[in-house]
Amino acid sequence: MINPTAIFKVKAAWDKFSANHPKFVPFLSAVGQKGVVEGTIIEINVTSPEGETIATNVKITASDLELFEELKGLNS
Repeated sequence: MINPTAIFKVKAAWDKFSANHPKFVPFLSAVGQKGVVEGTIIEINVTSPEGETIATNVKITASDLELFEELKGLNS
């Protein structure tokens, strides 16, 4: 059973994150509208304040898409 209080805390944190980073949610929406399909590559770069960059990527698989659908279902 999911704790309703925890859900409200996560929602509040997400709202604050969205306000602090207003371009991120529209970016996710644009990606979602175009569709992520098997074989899509998602790259992530993290750059520290000192300029050090760490990067990785993932190639989306069918099981990844199943996970994404399950996560979307949590929003209902």
